[in-house]
Amino acid sequence: MAHDIRPATPDDIPLVLEFIRGLAEYEKLLDQVQVTPGGLRASLFPADGAPPAHCVIGLVDGVPAGFALFFYNFSTFLGRPGLYLEDLYVKPEFRGHGLGKALLVYLARVANARGCGRMEWAVLDWNEPAIAFYESLGARRLREWQLCRLTGPELEKFGA
Repeated sequence: MAHDIRPATPDDIPLVLEFIRGLAEYEKLLDQVQVTPGGLRASLFPADGAPPAHCVIGLVDGVPAGFALFFYNFSTFLGRPGLYLEDLYVKPEFRGHGLGKALLVYLARVANARGCGRMEWAVLDWNEPAIAFYESLGARRLREWQLCRLTGPELEKFGA
């Protein structure tokens, strides 16, 4: 199977939404998906300024089979930008053929080209296949760090 990875275009918005919903369904979080086509378009392809997020599409034999959505952050300790992988998803029928690894290699090359000091992502603690996959690539889980989040009403209340 031949892999190809290309940057998403505005015409890919419906496809990216399909991938986001597929990922959310796999993660048992479909009820939390609030993204709209307009919101996604504004974030990936803003009319002015740099986009806050970037997306690439993975194809297998020319068929869209997965995606990666990422953004840049900054490490004060390294004094360099970092690449944060927000979402990585490969449709079930295309798993096990190297597309997930190809997407990660692509992003690692992007990170290296941009001078990033690291590439990071989160994985759900129950997702053993993904954990095993990431560790097989040499990724290290940072068990000493805990993710914290303010969202929705809590964020609004705290910021008021």
